Amino acid sequence: MCSKISSSPWILGTSKLSVYENQTRPYFTHTLATKTKSSTSVNPTICGLESGSDDYKFVLHDALDSSGNNTTHARAARDGFCSQVKKLTVVERETSIATNRRVDLARTALYIAAEDDSLISHSSVPLPVEAFLERLDDLSMGYCSHFGSSFQSSPENFLECMDTYLYINKAFCRHSSKNPSEQRTLYLHSVLTHRLGSAAMLSLVYAEILKMFRIWGILNFDVEIFFPHDSSSNPRGYIKQKSKESDQAHIMTTESLLVKILTELKVAFWPFQLDQDKSLFLRAAEAANCSRRSRNVNESASELASVKAAQHRLERGVWTSVRFGDMRRALSACERLILLNTDPKELRDYSVLLYHSGFYEESLHYLKLYQDAEKSSNSTSDLEKNAVDMLLIRLNLILMEDGWSSPPHIRNFLHNSDPW
Repeated sequence: MCSKISSSPWILGTSKLSVYENQTRPYFTHTLATKTKSSTSVNPTICGLESGSDDYKFVLHDALDSSGNNTTHARAARDGFCSQVKKLTVVERETSIATNRRVDLARTALYIAAEDDSLISHSSVPLPVEAFLERLDDLSMGYCSHFGSSFQSSPENFLECMDTYLYINKAFCRHSSKNPSEQRTLYLHSVLTHRLGSAAMLSLVYAEILKMFRIWGILNFDVEIFFPHDSSSNPRGYIKQKSKESDQAHIMTTESLLVKILTELKVAFWPFQLDQDKSLFLRAAEAANCSRRSRNVNESASELASVKAAQHRLERGVWTSVRFGDMRRALSACERLILLNTDPKELRDYSVLLYHSGFYEESLHYLKLYQDAEKSSNSTSDLEKNAVDMLLIRLNLILMEDGWSSPPHIRNFLHNSDPW
């Protein structure tokens, strides 16, 4: 893909993902990157789309490198994430987190946290993944110390003891508020530290304790985890043999948990936060004036002010703002969701963020990939289709301009090393 952006930090890299062709649903194997600064690139069949000879090249790490930020730890964490993603076979994707054995979900969640921590903290040391894994092991050991006799009792009593241990003795509790100050509830290391987490994170902690009991050979019946879809209930275990048909909707699989974790991060850090009734893509498209808004809907002054504020922050090179998202972590979540290969709309959402970041050629590339993947789908609303078409037209016009080069606000965006 030829670039007209002379100042683009686009660098071909050695970190690649290849597809196993003998699987009904593709998944990826990851070749660890060298220690040199190279862009994260993939060469898969993503979302049913043949990529041919083109590589999927992600922007974020190279953009940060060009602005003077060291991404060594972020790249290492992404490599770790990909090393777990490659284990997602067709069967494993649909395996319950309560019985998952192949993918180390806790390690994967900590790699997600480690990458984002590196992106925003400017720390010279990486997040200690192994130390937090030891904390999870300590939780399992602590249960044995307090409730060791429950293994000899009935399954019902064991599950009651699990709830008592996790939610009373250890005081883990669920956070359901959308208060941006509690975004830490979406990261496993913070949940283990502060005992406050999302339903997905508490489900993961519950599953990891059960996994250790199975490894030690002291859990002799099948347990399933009930994932709550309301805003306040805690995840709880139940006896699989006594499950009802209605419980199926509350079973969290390996794939759905990872998608849930990353989607919550994507939503939390999306740079366009108001008008929650609209999709993330439409919010970003409207901020770029790429959406036909209904004339019957009166936009509030606060909504218009939010859009203008978001545009102003991006033009000044501001990556993040309290209560108004974080472009770096939104991009990071999008890139990892694309690697999970679950929904082609992730390509579209990534494209619109790249547009706002000034990577027009790359934005066009991913938008075309999305369109190819969605040809046979009718899951997109008319508003979203129109917004995609308008964004595509605008990107083509931008790239057709003779002598086009990155405008000043793009250069500011790339070379601003401040995390706020």
